[in-house]
Amino acid sequence: QVQLVESGGELVQAGGSLRLSCAASGRAPSGRTFSSYVMGWFRQAPGKEREFVAATYWNGDSSYYAEPIKGRFTVSRDSANNTVYLQMDLLKLEDTAVYYCAAGSTWPLSLNGIEYWGKGTLVTVSS
Repeated sequence: QVQLVESGGELVQAGGSLRLSCAASGRAPSGRTFSSYVMGWFRQAPGKEREFVAATYWNGDSSYYAEPIKGRFTVSRDSANNTVYLQMDLLKLEDTAVYYCAAGSTWPLSLNGIEYWGKGTLVTVSS
């Protein structure tokens, strides 16, 4: 079973930066390893639905972002260490949410295509 564990969420002032990490371990029942999955980040703000944030292809060569965070967030992966990162800069109040790491097989990555979820890490942006 693939397990995803997020870390790095905390309280930060607007305009500040954070880097989230997602450590992956295990194997899927099919034998697939972390390096073969599309990896991404989603977020869910209080009272709102979970939404896509960013994704990176299995080899890390391609990535794409949701419009609200484009130019401010950067997704990357270190396949050697089975870790995915989300660098968040110029944070805004509306970025406050629980951020979830996700693994799937579709490109682009969508909610319906997620096979594994982490439990999330809370990011709170204050004024």
